[in-house]
This record gives sequence, C-alpha cells and structure tokens, in this order.
Amino acid sequence: MPITANDTKRKSWLEVPENSDFPIQNIPFGVFLTKENVVTVGTRIGDYAIDLGALQQLNYFEGIDLTDDMFMQDTLNDFISDGKKTWRLVRNRIAEIFDAENPQLRDSTKHRDIVIFKIEDVEMQLPVLIGDYTDFYSSKEHATNVGKMFRDPENALLPNWLHIPVGYHGRSSTIVPSGIPVHRPMGQTLPVGHDTPVFGASRLVDFELETAFITTDVNVMGENIPTYEAEDYIFGMVLLNDWSARDIQKWEYVPLGPFLAKNFATSISPWIVTMDALEPFRTKGPKQDPTPLPYLQTKGKKAFDIHLEVSLKPEDQEETVISRSNFKYLYWSMSQQLAHHTSNGCRINSGDMMGSGTISGPTPDSFGSMLELTWGGKNPLKLNGGEERKFIEDNDTVIIRGFCENKEVRIGFGEVSSQLLPPFIRQ
Repeated sequence: MPITANDTKRKSWLEVPENSDFPIQNIPFGVFLTKENVVTVGTRIGDYAIDLGALQQLNYFEGIDLTDDMFMQDTLNDFISDGKKTWRLVRNRIAEIFDAENPQLRDSTKHRDIVIFKIEDVEMQLPVLIGDYTDFYSSKEHATNVGKMFRDPENALLPNWLHIPVGYHGRSSTIVPSGIPVHRPMGQTLPVGHDTPVFGASRLVDFELETAFITTDVNVMGENIPTYEAEDYIFGMVLLNDWSARDIQKWEYVPLGPFLAKNFATSISPWIVTMDALEPFRTKGPKQDPTPLPYLQTKGKKAFDIHLEVSLKPEDQEETVISRSNFKYLYWSMSQQLAHHTSNGCRINSGDMMGSGTISGPTPDSFGSMLELTWGGKNPLKLNGGEERKFIEDNDTVIIRGFCENKEVRIGFGEVSSQLLPPFIRQ
C-alpha cells in the first residue's frame, strides 16, 4: 500500500508556518485535553490540533475498518494494536481530508468548529499507556566516554558492548509528557573521601538526549522476531529526556546497573511521529565491527537522519543551545534492539516504549549529557546569560528538539521541555 500522505507536493488548506515541524506530510499522533475537558486522540498540522474522535463521529473515516470508539479514548494503545495497515490507511485519509483541493471539511464551518483547535488551546497528555519501558545503551561514543570516566580509559567499552545492544528495564510509572516538571531526587551517595554513604538530594542531576520508539503487539511469549521484520512492529518515535542522578548512579550501579538514579523521571515529547513519516530520511548507520551474530545482522538503511539539539534555560533567562547531535550516530539500530529484546522470547506489547540510550556524536559539542559536555564537571559550560553549569540546577529547564529535513520537506517532533524543581518535601 503506497504512503500517499508523504506526497511532498501536497498542500493543506490549514495554514502551516514556514519551517514548521508539522506540515501535512507529518501527521503525528497524540492525545490531548480540550478546553471543554474532553480527552481525545488527535493529530497536528501546523499550529492546529485535530480531534480524530470528532472526525470519526462525523464519518470522515468511512470505509476504514475501525472500532466505533477507536479515537474516542485517552490513549493510542488500541489504534497502535490495529497494526501497520490501519496506521497507513488512517494517515493517508487524514492527508486527503486536509488537502488544499478537498472541500469536504474545508468548506464546512460547522464541522471545522468541532474538529479543529488552536494548539495553545489544548493540553497535551501522555500519548500511550506504557506498560513496559526498556532503555538501551546504543551510542558507541557515549558508552566510550562514560567508560573512560567511570572505569579504565584503556578499556572503556566492556567486552560485550560490540556484540549486543545493551539495555535495562526502566520504570514506566514515572514517564511524563513535555511540560510536566521533575523534582530533584533523593537517594544514597558516597561523597568523595567518605567510607560510608549518606542520604540526601542528588547534587549531580543530568539530562540524557535520547529518542524512543513505541511498539505494537509484537509476539507471543517464547517467540523471537528477526531484524528484517522488526520495523513492522514499530509505530513511531518520540524525543526522550532520560533524567539521571549521576552521584546516585555511581554508588548503586554495580553490580546490577541503573536503578533509582534513572527511574525517578523520564520525559517524552507528546506527538508520536510515525515510521511512515520518517521513511524519506533513511540513512546508513555506523559500520559495525566485529560483524554482529547472524540474528542481529541487517541489510539496507536502518538508521534515520534526525537532527537533535539540547538547550538549557535557567529561570527567567534566555536558553543556550549546549548540544547538537544526530540519531544516525547510534551504533545499534531500532531493528537490532527489538530483535535482540525478543531473542529470548520476551513478550512485547502495544504501547511498550524503547529508549535509544544517550545519543552522543563524535565531537565534544555533540555529546548528549552534562556528564560528557562538562567531562564530569571539570569543564563547566558557559551560558548566554553569563552563568556556568556543571550539572542541572534547580529551576533550570532542559529543552530537547528534533527534526528531519531535505530539499522538499521538514518533519519534526516539536520538543520535550521539562523544568527541574527542588526535592519534593512532604508537609
């Protein structure tokens, strides 16, 4: 089935600002709350949020086999469960409805008033009920940098890293959408020069520049999925900030890896950009040496050219861009991550989320965390307002943006923006 929604010649009758992340060729999916306190599944074109539940009730999806309440829900899980054919049919239909040459909705003031909202008049929600969250560790540059700082610089990568997509299971209960503030976590740390740990607020809170993909129902327990099928089960991608408390992490991560230093908060962008929308931006990832085992081998272009940037904004000050990276730098692809995740028969469900791991590039200005950008705090960053930062301070806001662009179209994710608040104190 062709992806007609990607037609770069198509224009929308809705106004789309120049360089918008959300032209009619994007058509992401999300969930939002209207002024009338109605929660609905929606999409976005330009600076307009579109109520897909209302469109369905008005029979604009006639001919597509959907349950009656598919878009009148507070999550995308059921829609994602319907699979790739349905996703493509719906996205193609939305492109037709909002095509500049299609008068059906364009010329119906009554219907437009029900369906279309200004983006500033809606409140974005978490788009899926995330049952399970896995975070990978798939940037060779990031893993090498951390290995140099935390372990032996001569053996920065552990022996398994070049053979498997390393990952760990996170905590889905603390995944929040952009705009929700995050509290500085409390935890155990071992201060320099001390023999026993102390309990208190983390002093080394960090961001991690990541993306994540959302899955449909992939397999039954015991079944593994080959790399060449894996993308069929990936609905789309979001931006992700995997907040980290480096001092807590350093004390707790041996022998079982990340725990409380990572699971206190994970922030994601609210619009899921589909794999179909990202199709024009395929590219090759890094050369893998040694060659992966047969079950992890892939052919063709499995990476995507997604430009990523991170800004840091102290309270009441302008933001400073502190990192520019790219998704294509990841050593292990999403296909390999998902194939490895199911290689032991682990079941993957609709709405599960897989984080990429920190995406660091080859140059210091492309590192994906404060840990790397300041090299453990030794080289503070200078901000536009004159302040310096070693790590994230209370009331700072971290903003991650991402987009793809070629000569014909720009497809973006918007942003994930989160403010770090002081520790939560019980009254």
